[in-house]
Amino acid sequence: FNKNGELKFDNISLKERVYLFPDNDTTKPFANVEIDFTYPKSFNNREDLARLQEIFNGTFFNNQALGSLSPEEALDTYLKGYSEEYREIGNQYYEDMGNLEGDNQPSWYWYQLHKSNEVLFENESILSYSVDHATYTGGAHGSLQVLYYTIDLKNITTITEEDIFIPNYHQTLTTKIVDNLMKKYEVNSPEELLNEGFFDVNDIAPNNNFWISNEGVNYIYNQYEIAPYSMGPIEVTIPYEEIQSIIIPESLAGKQIK
Repeated sequence: FNKNGELKFDNISLKERVYLFPDNDTTKPFANVEIDFTYPKSFNNREDLARLQEIFNGTFFNNQALGSLSPEEALDTYLKGYSEEYREIGNQYYEDMGNLEGDNQPSWYWYQLHKSNEVLFENESILSYSVDHATYTGGAHGSLQVLYYTIDLKNITTITEEDIFIPNYHQTLTTKIVDNLMKKYEVNSPEELLNEGFFDVNDIAPNNNFWISNEGVNYIYNQYEIAPYSMGPIEVTIPYEEIQSIIIPESLAGKQIK
């Protein structure tokens, strides 16, 4: 990085209770909201920084419409939308209370939302990061979704599998993903993965949820995608040397191969 164009980050953290009813009655249900947002603070020039912030805003809040706002404005807008959505269920609250005995309150109205992101890898041409979105909406258990993103810092665009793999890469990459899951779970055949808890070996395929590093292409499969909730998100790294034949040499991944 040159001195003037150095990529630097800042962070906004928020912990807030969003009460089910606008009068903020503390005896009534609420949502615990925790947001920890890391975003680019300086980069190259004003135009490049704005584009990079746009990507970070859109991916973190899962809403491209918030991309053009400042990180602070995007957070405020997101929290306002979440609060309005949460309070909509308040219409049903008293009806549900009436169906319970005594002064019991329906426990499923207490919500939780935790959002955070983390820079995973960075060099002069690549920025990889994760976005974690954990929610509890009154069910048997909460849910966690992890999304990976890799940005081409030269063109300031997010990259997909098609940007780094040659055409018809799918079958070779699928085989390598399964092979590396077998190594991770120490089994000798794809079928044995079923004994570890996986749903169906045929469900395991490239899902575009990846980040790239010095070592290889790193995939994650979220809860229920290829395995039950109890196994949590499943991560697997495919070393470059195993997939070099399907990587476009001049792509970001190709340039990482030593």
